[in-house]
Amino acid sequence: MSNLEAKELTISYGTEPIIENLNFKIPKGKITVLIGSNGCGKSTLLRTMARLLKYRSGTVLLDGEEIAKVPTKEISKRMSILPQGPSAPEGLTVHQLVRQGRYPHQSWLKQWSKEDEQMVNLALKSTHMLEFADYPVDSLSGGQRQRAWIAMTLAQGTETLLLDEPTTYLDMSHQIDILDLLFDLNEKENRTIVMVLHDLNLACRYAHNIVAVHNKNIFAQGKPEDIVTCKMVQSVFGMECEITVDPLFGTPLCIPEGRGRKVKGEKVLV
Repeated sequence: MSNLEAKELTISYGTEPIIENLNFKIPKGKITVLIGSNGCGKSTLLRTMARLLKYRSGTVLLDGEEIAKVPTKEISKRMSILPQGPSAPEGLTVHQLVRQGRYPHQSWLKQWSKEDEQMVNLALKSTHMLEFADYPVDSLSGGQRQRAWIAMTLAQGTETLLLDEPTTYLDMSHQIDILDLLFDLNEKENRTIVMVLHDLNLACRYAHNIVAVHNKNIFAQGKPEDIVTCKMVQSVFGMECEITVDPLFGTPLCIPEGRGRKVKGEKVLV
């Protein structure tokens, strides 16, 4: 079952295709991660699926409807997107930012309601940001800011969340923190989550479905344990590696080859 689908999709910058005749479906209620080398078009694909970019030909369907023909406000009630590196006006508080997620539900007939405030508070609670509600967004740490933006997307009340590199510029602990949050949203609320990640091992750990973008199209798509192989990594990333099993999660673990310091005959501390 899918609520988001691309058919014969071609996306271009000028006359040069970035994505060409692409077909794929996003499984509903699952976490899908787009992977691929820099410049392969994965972020462009995500933004096009969210209708932030126009496609040259083909179609993108949301619940069976072509998104180009659905009013913007209606799209915003069914699908939310967090672009890479979002910025907020100076001095804007977390609460004010999260309130913006309710704007698609406002009209001259329907002003701010008790339901809107409940959705904002629920989003703040779900992201553990209630205590920071009155803090300016620009005063927060990178991980806290990302949580605030995710709270805004949650306040929209959509079933589908699209996130473009949500862990970029975050240290390791904050990356896990954000991905654990998204995992919980999927597990507890059955949200469909689509995101771009650079870290293949984290993609394998959190994704039910991986889409490998290469050469303007889909190279492979499926469960990480089914498609993440040495051949796939070499083809998509141009890198030799070994694939083993993550000792904590049982998911594929990519160990890249390359130059570096090798420790021989010494015990590795754990």
